[in-house]
Amino acid sequence: MKEISLTEPQELFLNLDKKYPLFVAGFGSGKSTALTVSVLMDLEFEGVSIGCYAPTYDLLKLITIPYLEDFLMEMDVPYKINKSDYIIEIEGGNKIILRSIDRPQRIVGYEVFRSHIDEIDTVPQAQATGAWNKIIARNRQKVFILDHAGNKIPLIDEAGNPILKNDKIQFETFDNRVSAYTTPEGFNFAYDRWVKKGTESYGFVKASTYSNEANLPDDYISSLLETYPPELAEAYLNGEFVNLTSGSVYPNFDRELNNSSETVNGEEPLYIGCDFNVMFGASSIHVMRGDDLHAVDEISEAFDTDVQIAIIKERYPNNPINIYPDATGKRRVSSNTSETDLQKLYAAKFSVHVNHANPLIKDRVANVNAKVCNGKYERHYFVNVEKCPQLTNCLEQQVYDSNGVPDKSNNLDHLPDGVGYLITKVCPIDKQELKSKAVRRGY
Repeated sequence: MKEISLTEPQELFLNLDKKYPLFVAGFGSGKSTALTVSVLMDLEFEGVSIGCYAPTYDLLKLITIPYLEDFLMEMDVPYKINKSDYIIEIEGGNKIILRSIDRPQRIVGYEVFRSHIDEIDTVPQAQATGAWNKIIARNRQKVFILDHAGNKIPLIDEAGNPILKNDKIQFETFDNRVSAYTTPEGFNFAYDRWVKKGTESYGFVKASTYSNEANLPDDYISSLLETYPPELAEAYLNGEFVNLTSGSVYPNFDRELNNSSETVNGEEPLYIGCDFNVMFGASSIHVMRGDDLHAVDEISEAFDTDVQIAIIKERYPNNPINIYPDATGKRRVSSNTSETDLQKLYAAKFSVHVNHANPLIKDRVANVNAKVCNGKYERHYFVNVEKCPQLTNCLEQQVYDSNGVPDKSNNLDHLPDGVGYLITKVCPIDKQELKSKAVRRGY
């Protein structure tokens, strides 16, 4: 194999003598390189099939396959791709079988010698567990050597034990192995499997983004720190398992550091995050100051959407209204009418900004926290505490429940939810955009 320059964590991982090795790493730390080099090393055996998995088929097409192709061409390894079956056929008979974790029904009907799973922590833990179990079941292809007479001799027996030649000489064994590569997403599947329940068969290497800094754009690490809240920056830069679902939902909100004295100036545009709830309808009214968002007014405990609309029109009759509502309003009616909540907002002549579905809760919370305080401890979301006392209380007091989701039992969720819809739409975190900035080898 042509020589490839590796980082220290990549070298440690490639030499990790475990049946189930994990490369747990920050963004841009070289996960894809570690995965691809591992696959190429496995292809040095003859007559083997290698499994390669990603969270979705889109990621297989956009990231995994192009990266494998780059390395195969760089190593002058002849190959062809069967696009309909998602198989890369290597000249000489080896194969790379590509499958998606989100379609476990396709993880059937084949055997592989070794497997490699990318970003396993980005899917729900139950789904990751199911996929892991199915992948292990596929990982049973035997590797043979030839004796002097040309007969195939297996290196391991049916129980997986090394076979002895003449009861004296032990053949070198080449075990089936399943490797995983991921950025940690809190105490999710990777933590549960390798740390909490890990056995002698499991081992992992941590790699920080800093270990691969020489292969990254100059502003890459700075961009991560500016984009993510401190807790996620720790996970996404250092590959650390960080608790993201306990304690305060907005741990870095500070009524003094995030306080604002801003108010509405004349007929300037307003940006309103809106949550629909009968008797607890809530909206937070914001203005933009440069790149910063300031909450300057609030509506809490409105009886229904009609009341929220009436209050907004009464307070701000001449201001352009940009409203960012709960996407479920397209099918909900909060009062005794035939119109849905979203239809009422359109009828009020507001500029309505909404997707077909709400963002994932963890993404919405991460977006808010990144504006409240990022990894550089810069703040870009502010609240006029005097004008928005309820929103301030909610951001200070809302906690996670026993299931690891923001608690809804005490009605502290409505105003922050609206803020989340607004921030996620106006200034979302784009993981793929950040990842794509790592344009050089070492992605």
